[in-house]
Amino acid sequence: MTQTVSDADEAAADLPARHWALLGIKGIVSTPALILTTSFLGFAALARDAGVGLPETAFMTFVVWALPAKIILVGAITAGLSLPAAAIAVALSSLRLMPMVTALMPEIRGPRTPTRTLLFLSHFVAVTGWVFAMERVKNVPRRHRPLFFGCFAVTLTCLNTLLVALVYNLMGQLPALATGALAFLTPVYFLTSLFGTARELSGRLALLTGMLCLPLAHWLNPEFDLLIAGLAGGVMAHLAGRAIDRRKVA
Repeated sequence: MTQTVSDADEAAADLPARHWALLGIKGIVSTPALILTTSFLGFAALARDAGVGLPETAFMTFVVWALPAKIILVGAITAGLSLPAAAIAVALSSLRLMPMVTALMPEIRGPRTPTRTLLFLSHFVAVTGWVFAMERVKNVPRRHRPLFFGCFAVTLTCLNTLLVALVYNLMGQLPALATGALAFLTPVYFLTSLFGTARELSGRLALLTGMLCLPLAHWLNPEFDLLIAGLAGGVMAHLAGRAIDRRKVA
């Protein structure tokens, strides 16, 4: 059995870079990518209803990339916030991606990958890219992992930018309920995907405890309910996970 796995690894390592590049591009037909693409239809309608122009909406899709950050930016524009205030709101929402970048970059870094390449690829790390990479990058030879992830991420970004530009004017014909449902697909899928890809018990517990803490956090402070629930749920999950691990060892 060990010899078979070794032979398979050697065969994968001998495949050319073109194979892994095409495999990354084909990732746009995966479940994470398809659900995100569907959600961008809702974003196009949301931006259109908020009065954001077609060029600006397409530019936001390509540059900001993370869907929740774009929704926050559209909300800031609708509320008439200043540019610094909107930038701060988007930056704070993107802090949640920092742990994902920290966890993913060592996984996709090749033996001779320059730092500038990792910095470029980190721009594309959102929940969709993180889930896709963490599920599949372990089957890619390490020296081809930056190419594999980069081809997937850049292709998906360009595809969604083009899709938003094409359907922007059509989205005005959708009812508001359909628009909201399209945008809601992403958080539902993210929640189930993060639960399924969590490698430790504490990670799964954090999702559950965070949701349980949310009603109380909203009652205490509606403006910071997500932050309070996340911190409280994460601490509770960490302590519970450590206690369960100690009991297993004992």
